[in-house]
Amino acid sequence: MKKRYLIYCTVLLMAVATSVSAQLNHLKEDTKMPEHPRILLLQGEEKAILKNIAADQNWAKIHQVIINESDALLNQPTLERIQIGRRLLDKSRECLRRVFYLSYAYRTTNNKKYLARAEQELLKVAEFSDWNPSHFLDVAEMTMGVAIGYDWLYHDLPQSSKDIIREAILKKGIEPSLESKNNYWLKNSNNWNQVCNAGMSYGAMAIFEDNPTLATQIIDRAISTIKIPMGDYKPEGAYPEGYSYWGYGTSFNVMFLSAIQKVLNSDFGLSEAPGFLKTAGYFQNMIGTSGKNFNYADAGNGASLSPAMFWFASHNKDNSLLYIEKNYLKEGPKSMERNRLLPAAMIWGKDLSLDNASAPKQLQWVGQGKNPVAMMRTSWTDPNAIYLGFKAGSPSVSHGHMDIGSFVMDANGERWSMDFGMQEYESLESKGIKLWGMTQNSERWQIFRYNNLAHSTLSFDKELQRVDGYAVIEQWSSKPNFLNATSDMSAIYKGKAKSATRGVAIVDKKYVAIKDEIISADAPTTVRWAMLTPAEVKIEENGTATLSQNGKKLQLKVVEPANASIKTWSTEPPHEYDAANPGTTLVGFEVAIPANAKSNLTVLLIPEGTKTITIKSIPALKEWNK
Repeated sequence: MKKRYLIYCTVLLMAVATSVSAQLNHLKEDTKMPEHPRILLLQGEEKAILKNIAADQNWAKIHQVIINESDALLNQPTLERIQIGRRLLDKSRECLRRVFYLSYAYRTTNNKKYLARAEQELLKVAEFSDWNPSHFLDVAEMTMGVAIGYDWLYHDLPQSSKDIIREAILKKGIEPSLESKNNYWLKNSNNWNQVCNAGMSYGAMAIFEDNPTLATQIIDRAISTIKIPMGDYKPEGAYPEGYSYWGYGTSFNVMFLSAIQKVLNSDFGLSEAPGFLKTAGYFQNMIGTSGKNFNYADAGNGASLSPAMFWFASHNKDNSLLYIEKNYLKEGPKSMERNRLLPAAMIWGKDLSLDNASAPKQLQWVGQGKNPVAMMRTSWTDPNAIYLGFKAGSPSVSHGHMDIGSFVMDANGERWSMDFGMQEYESLESKGIKLWGMTQNSERWQIFRYNNLAHSTLSFDKELQRVDGYAVIEQWSSKPNFLNATSDMSAIYKGKAKSATRGVAIVDKKYVAIKDEIISADAPTTVRWAMLTPAEVKIEENGTATLSQNGKKLQLKVVEPANASIKTWSTEPPHEYDAANPGTTLVGFEVAIPANAKSNLTVLLIPEGTKTITIKSIPALKEWNK
């Protein structure tokens, strides 16, 4: 019975592969590949990395982090197939990290202890019953890790081990991606497409000579379908899913491009997709002067070295893209060893000098697309500089929040206006919350951190923003003394406001202005202006409040309306399933607006220690860029 089943599976696989091979769009049926190792780093290319390590202490630091962590892995138990909820993803990611690090350590030192430890890990995950194809990211990352190990260690692994590992790549990695129930991501316009196509292609490249027809099909399929999410970078490179998912989707996209360029001598024009090479500017400008990122949507607020930035710096021939990466190295490893793609930085940066990574010249970055954003700052080199990030777009974008009009603001090394970012998915899914619905009445929007009532933006009558609405960045200016951007958010508040436009600006390089111009709908409404802050709030007289944190202060001053009464709202979670939000406060005010009436709201955020402030009247938004 078992033999008959194996024959059936083999015949089925050959039929699928044969039918698809006739439909190749980019590759030829007789496509060839270099000998092993072929993925990312050919035999002998380690020499350039070692030369860079010897010449540049920055590269030596990254290299040593990988070696030290590889040593730490030697005596750890191998991974076990322990699934958490619907995910095996943490094990897949750890497999990728371990195998990539150990394989790199072996190729750069020739010390067989790293080879032996990597072989143990590869054989253990190859024994898993499966790599969890129902959540295919798990399969993709596991396949990438195993493929790198198989390819990089190919000539030194015993044949018996190679047979087991190759079979696992085929049966637990690639073959499940041929089933429609598992490969829905091929049509997705998000990080799943990028990660899964990259993982499957790595598997195909690793076992190419044993399965050339199938491998060619998989790579050709990836070249065709990864174009879908790459279309979301246009026109300027703003990544719709935000900082954290840029670090995921874009990094794996680059892993794919780099690998196919190496083995096929072409990326088939993919890197020239509109906005893609520009997206490095987006990612760099997402880091504020506090060191935190602009963590809108499902993002955390941490920031650390990104290997993908070395690929972009090389392709754009722009070392200034590594300015922040160089600063991370100056600060120390900073959990760098947890980055599973860290060895790729050594490959992509082998011809770059971090000593030449000067500060960027532009102080403002604006990108349109599905989730338009504007970021601006008074300096790249002054640790006390002001930083302002402003978001438009739509809640309906993948991983989106009801955060249209929200802003983050840094000054004096602190974040004053913040964003909660994501809540850990399993904490919600395990309680039965339907997290991924994106319609107006979806349960997603009842999660406290996800709706507009917990963001630094407007709300009308405590109602939610409209998921079918969209706001563009209408105008902006990079004038040094009035960096600004505005967005018409009317569609986001449909039914409550005929018009709602927000402008944000850094005035005279000294303070921030937030201005809203509103025309109410056919019924009276109460609008709430709120800012989420980690600071302690002391309400003063005359429409002002003093915010304090870490011995520093900032003044919040309401200019319009003149009679505004500042108040605070608790961030205590309303539901049992919501994450706790200690040390945070919502500060702002409410204004009652009659039907069909105009109302302007203007708030200034003035950092402590600003010299000789002359508060200007903030003009109407239409006058901002004249």
